[in-house]
Amino acid sequence: MTWLLWFALGLCLLLGMAVGLSAYGTQRWVATTQVLTSRLEANRINHKTPSPAPQRYSSDALTGLPAPVQRYFRAVLRDGQPIIAAARLCMAGTFNLSATGEQWKPFTSQQRVITRRPGFLWDAKISMMPGLPVRVVDSYIAGQGLLHAALLGVFTAADVRGDGEIARGEFMRYFAEAVWYPTALLPSQGVHWTAVDDHCAHATIMDGPLTLTLLFRFNDADLITSFRAEARGGMVGKVVVMAPWEGRFSNYKRQAGMAVPFTGEVAWIRPEGRRPYFIGTVTSLNYEFSP
Repeated sequence: MTWLLWFALGLCLLLGMAVGLSAYGTQRWVATTQVLTSRLEANRINHKTPSPAPQRYSSDALTGLPAPVQRYFRAVLRDGQPIIAAARLCMAGTFNLSATGEQWKPFTSQQRVITRRPGFLWDAKISMMPGLPVRVVDSYIAGQGLLHAALLGVFTAADVRGDGEIARGEFMRYFAEAVWYPTALLPSQGVHWTAVDDHCAHATIMDGPLTLTLLFRFNDADLITSFRAEARGGMVGKVVVMAPWEGRFSNYKRQAGMAVPFTGEVAWIRPEGRRPYFIGTVTSLNYEFSP
């Protein structure tokens, strides 16, 4: 029985170490995200300060926009809708951790978005197996991009940050996800729309030195169903690879008077075909509005 006793003691020791490491990782991760959140808020244009831009949506401002864009705003917004200053999204879904295969894992996330100056912080937990999460933070703050992933919040698996392509890619994510904070797509918020056809339009946005354009598609209900960028940098191993990037939206519901999607899917377009890597459903969505 001696060996069984030693085995049990060893197992208890390992479990205790794992619990302690997990608690340490959680505490460390919370501290890190709090610093990033403070930085995001510090670069926010004071929402209490009067702005020269309209603080409420009016359909009178749609004159001259491409027809599908006009129909979209009329479908999702109501006259007098306050302009969104910030949003908080919680999601749950699955994430493919493999760039070349199928390694889908469940995730939960919370995200803070600021529309002036554009920025966001995505804090996610991806479950590798029970008790073994990968913590991921994805952000665009003051023109800087960040992607950091750590097993248990301690052991770094990926860390890419700075300006250039990482900043451009994260700013692109902010813009693509604007269907969740749709007033950010209005011309009064700095977005320029260009006609393509009766169901597509290009949208262009700027932030500092960054300018980017996405293609948005609209369905017969006049809602945005997808976006596409012809080139976005993504990590394949430890190398950033440029590839077309697209997403699809569905399950629209009314939230705070606006029609927004509650389900999203994002994919890379690789030489071997379309590779989805993110499927998520909104579990809660709250807004702060301009005064």
